[in-house]
Amino acid sequence: MYKVMIIEDDLKIRQIVSDTLKKWQYDVVLVDEFDQVLTEFVKADPHIVVLDINLPVFDGYYWCQRIRAVSKVPIIFLSSRNQNMDFIMAINMGGDDFIQKPFDLDILVAKINALIRRKYTYQDNDNDKYYYRGLKLHVANSSIEYNERTTELTRNEFILLQYMMRNIGKIVSREDLMQALWNEEQFVDDNTLTVNVNRTRKKIALLGLEEFIITRKGMGYLIE
Repeated sequence: MYKVMIIEDDLKIRQIVSDTLKKWQYDVVLVDEFDQVLTEFVKADPHIVVLDINLPVFDGYYWCQRIRAVSKVPIIFLSSRNQNMDFIMAINMGGDDFIQKPFDLDILVAKINALIRRKYTYQDNDNDKYYYRGLKLHVANSSIEYNERTTELTRNEFILLQYMMRNIGKIVSREDLMQALWNEEQFVDDNTLTVNVNRTRKKIALLGLEEFIITRKGMGYLIE
């Protein structure tokens, strides 16, 4: 589960944002001590930061610089300021995006999801490796690796996991997965698909990574 730190002194806004992100299965950290933002950041070690500009003690620009000195974590500025210079300063200080208040929660969530995917997902240019949330899928030998532990996948498990890791953040239907296996000249019925997904999920969990593949009832599977 990805962790979002919200640095916002407007109690109503930060509660609404927090509740929304929790519905999206994010772990949320709220900053209360606005003179200790960096200390709380280091302690929480979030995957992404939502940062207001107008804050007590020091403004968001200051804290963005302090965070950038110790981390490359994605930072989204959230502010009522609407001048071009505010946007320019936010980006120049190390911000990755800028959203003006009042804002649409769906847009904020979409931007957070996009930054998470770009920061924590990659595929090697030689198509030899997929990487997400610390899990590596090695194409060359059909194995997965997490926290320096490795296990091999069967042919079906590999095909299924590779297909889902090509579609991070998207719900993959059971029909699509069965078609992926069909294209590999290996027919699989609905029950066999369930068995293979569960085995893949179990192998990942045994390496120490829980809830990597999520079931969306009546829709398919999702790697968030």
